[in-house]
Amino acid sequence: MNTRNLRIEKIGGTSMSRFPEIIDNVILRKPDDIFGRIYIVSAYGGVTNDLLEHKKTGKPGIYQLFREQENYPRTMLNLRDRLFELNKGLVHAGLDLEVANDFIGDHIDLAINILRSMDNVLASGYVSRKALLLAARELLASLGEMHSAFNSANILQNRGYDSTFVDLSGWEDSRQLTIDERIKDSFEDIDPFSTICFATGYTKGTEGIMREFDRGYSEVTFSKVAVLLGAKEAIIHKEYHLCSGDPLIIGEDKIHPVCFTNFDVADQLADVGMEAIHPKASKPLEINNIPIRVKNAFDPDHSGTLITKDFIAPKSKVE
Repeated sequence: MNTRNLRIEKIGGTSMSRFPEIIDNVILRKPDDIFGRIYIVSAYGGVTNDLLEHKKTGKPGIYQLFREQENYPRTMLNLRDRLFELNKGLVHAGLDLEVANDFIGDHIDLAINILRSMDNVLASGYVSRKALLLAARELLASLGEMHSAFNSANILQNRGYDSTFVDLSGWEDSRQLTIDERIKDSFEDIDPFSTICFATGYTKGTEGIMREFDRGYSEVTFSKVAVLLGAKEAIIHKEYHLCSGDPLIIGEDKIHPVCFTNFDVADQLADVGMEAIHPKASKPLEINNIPIRVKNAFDPDHSGTLITKDFIAPKSKVE
């Protein structure tokens, strides 16, 4: 693969829920800068909460129902209907509704069948409950990212652009590949300088991406893709700037975007809740000298926050 000036760009769930704006502000904003960019996408806002559990409140999702052997199939079908409605809202952006509904509907039906088989295996007592539950958790998590990545590629294709859905979920691949091997294999025959790539934030691997990182799996995928493909820059598109303070606490008139910082400060910010990227995901980027740029997807004219290995502020300040 040709990786000259390649950028790997992560789009979070809240931003994905405003995908028509993402198209205008990020993907197609500059007609001469459409290619050479691989987008790692999260599920649409709230979908992973429904599949697993609410990230902040802990409210149980489908995974908890499966673990407690409650009526998860009905809840999954309800989620399917909600995703169909979400798809309907993207038709004006270019989504082929029938194709998109068939894709996610078929995968949810298959997931229900797989989980039912897991139920039977659990009941037999011959397999480790912990290992099987982790597999179920990863299976459910992958659905959200497959849905959003497939839709994104479909929308761009229907707008007349060459676009590729890069499925790192491994649903239709029974090979026992590590996470790194799957990423390399999936991108081996793709030229990101001639097609717009949308890759799933979830990557299937023998080591289990959620075993160590759980809900941080999309950041790990983002980091690994950037390192393995030799990216020039890793960009994170959020719905806000990385700022000097919390506007809800000290007021919007008293803050400003942080334009430059280094990995050490970014890690410290993550420790106090102002997380740009999980430290375990940023470390490989730092080691490989790949800068991170955090941008507000809805303020496209701003260059964002550039996080580099060697930045030193010209004037010392209290952190």
